[in-house]
Amino acid sequence: MKSLQELAAIRDKMKRIVDTREAAHDTTRVVVGMATCGIAAGARPVLNAFTEEIARRELHGVLVTQTGCIGMCQYEPIVEVTMPGQEKVTYVKMTPDKARRVVAEHLIGGKPVTEYTIGAVR
Repeated sequence: MKSLQELAAIRDKMKRIVDTREAAHDTTRVVVGMATCGIAAGARPVLNAFTEEIARRELHGVLVTQTGCIGMCQYEPIVEVTMPGQEKVTYVKMTPDKARRVVAEHLIGGKPVTEYTIGAVR
């Protein structure tokens, strides 16, 4: 049986976790598809380029994460960028050089690099 103090500590810890998850909705998210197809197409160097460039430029409020299959294997490596108050932008056939340009122009400059988006690639 837990004491009231132990229960209060557990409650406070869980509240902080939930608050952190909710706060994450206000951050910019860069999600790299890292399923087998993405990795085979070069997603790992793309993920590394994003994390290194964001760290080099000392950007805050940007979360770089990975996910499994996004469902469009022919367009791998795929990166989704979601910024607060804006629509998600899906970048396809990414490379480390393209990732660095996306950081400069989209994450910092606020303008998506449309030539790398799914609508522009054929």
